Amino acid sequence: MAPPSSASPVALPRPVAQRKVRPSADSSESYRRRRRPRPRLSVSPPPKKFRSMEEIMRVAKRVELPPDDDSEDDGNDGEDVVCEQCGSGERPEELLLCDKCNKGFHMLCLRPIVVRVPIGPWHCPHCSGDQNRTIKSFSQKKIVDFFGIQKGSEVMVKCTSAQDSRKRRRRCSLVFHKRRRRILPFTPTEDPRRRLVQMTSLASALTALNMEFSDELTYMPDMAPRSANCAKFESGGMQVLSKEDTETLEQCRAMCKRGEWPPIMVVFDSREGYTVEADGPIKDLTIIAEYTGDVDYIRNRQEDDCDSMMTLLLASDPSRSLVICPDKRGNITRFINGINNHTPEGKKKQNLKCVRYNVNGECRVLLVAVRDIAKGERLYYDYNGYEHEYPTHHFV
Repeated sequence: MAPPSSASPVALPRPVAQRKVRPSADSSESYRRRRRPRPRLSVSPPPKKFRSMEEIMRVAKRVELPPDDDSEDDGNDGEDVVCEQCGSGERPEELLLCDKCNKGFHMLCLRPIVVRVPIGPWHCPHCSGDQNRTIKSFSQKKIVDFFGIQKGSEVMVKCTSAQDSRKRRRRCSLVFHKRRRRILPFTPTEDPRRRLVQMTSLASALTALNMEFSDELTYMPDMAPRSANCAKFESGGMQVLSKEDTETLEQCRAMCKRGEWPPIMVVFDSREGYTVEADGPIKDLTIIAEYTGDVDYIRNRQEDDCDSMMTLLLASDPSRSLVICPDKRGNITRFINGINNHTPEGKKKQNLKCVRYNVNGECRVLLVAVRDIAKGERLYYDYNGYEHEYPTHHFV
């Protein structure tokens, strides 16, 4: 055994094993952000040099704009617009500006009045040529086709003789003096050429308004059905047309189908528009015509701009109330004007009355003379015979 050395050996340190520490998610994310390559800085071009406004104006060409007539009106926003009829600028919401002459007119100052704001372009009576509107001419064949006259009746050749007319008036007058005042059938004009002029005036007016002739109530698929026109729905009941008066009404309808019309015709007035005047004497209580057109519910016509709607049925249930709308189909009643029932002079003009009757269970509207009417006298009735809703205080 070797002797121990006097010098003790030196102990060497043991190597320590190094652990690999896995970085956490947070630290790895920060590590990635740190290791991201930096974006390269783009070299911006040198700034452009802009010319001053003085330099631009020095070399710019001079341009002259044409005068704009609407520039002043646009700046004033319609504050200086006045009505050409009354000279007032009040009620600006009722002022209509002509799209041609740019003049203003109150809707109620126009003749005929405008009930609602027109949709689309609108022209005043002067620019639209309504003041000089003439009656178009129609041939006899076109008149027969337009009104659907029975061709076998020889309407344009001869009419009911004067002797038959006197017999009819005498027969009606006998009953008239007995119990009650019966309505009378009209006496058509005997001259066939004059009847042609009368029917031509109506055809011209209907054509100008893009209307079709209809001497009966019409029921369209998208409006009220015929079953809705029931007189028993009337609030408080409706006056029943007697059997004798019903026969008189049917007699007048048959005469119209043969081309024998009441002695009336359509004329155009610059203040009132289309209107109707007597072309011969008309006796008191004579049937003028039945008011015709499309039948619809009142609830569907609340925002309608038609100015000739007629009440047909005022039901206890308002949803069942009906009106006649002669905007697409109608007859001469479409052009008979109303009176100004707010003035004594306007009330004196009334020579017709509008009466709603129960005819065989259906509601019908008749226009009947309330006094003798002379030739050349215009026909008027009260628009507000049942409801005081229509604004008649501006009527002529």
